[in-house]
Amino acid sequence: MSNEAPNQARVIPLRPQSVRPGTARPVSERPATTPPGEPADRQPREPLWRDLVGDVLRRERLAQERTLKDVADAARISMPYLSEVERGRKEASSEVLAAAAHALGLGLGDLLSLAQGELTRHSARSRRAVPGSPYNGMCLAA
Repeated sequence: MSNEAPNQARVIPLRPQSVRPGTARPVSERPATTPPGEPADRQPREPLWRDLVGDVLRRERLAQERTLKDVADAARISMPYLSEVERGRKEASSEVLAAAAHALGLGLGDLLSLAQGELTRHSARSRRAVPGSPYNGMCLAA
């Protein structure tokens, strides 16, 4: 028998921990994590669609000064599920997204358009941050 320590599992979180438990930072403030073994100077990863949509839902709800319960009841979805969607933990169906958007006075197209705008802004920041990118200084917005 050897004196070496037994093998221990290493836990790698799928998503960075928030500042406070249960609170998500906006996509623009989330650190870009680099997988182990990858150079840190690589281009930051694009955000997940579910993070973008969740951020838009939460921002719209808070702008209207409405509670999670109020919006969940109006959308006829459970409050814990809506919370998970807002935090980007669940990939909601189009029916759930439409219900949440309508509960906030938005159409599904409005919600998706706002999320697409977030993705466009994130992509533009990423291109500016990468030296030698062929898109540096180019305006790609239509």
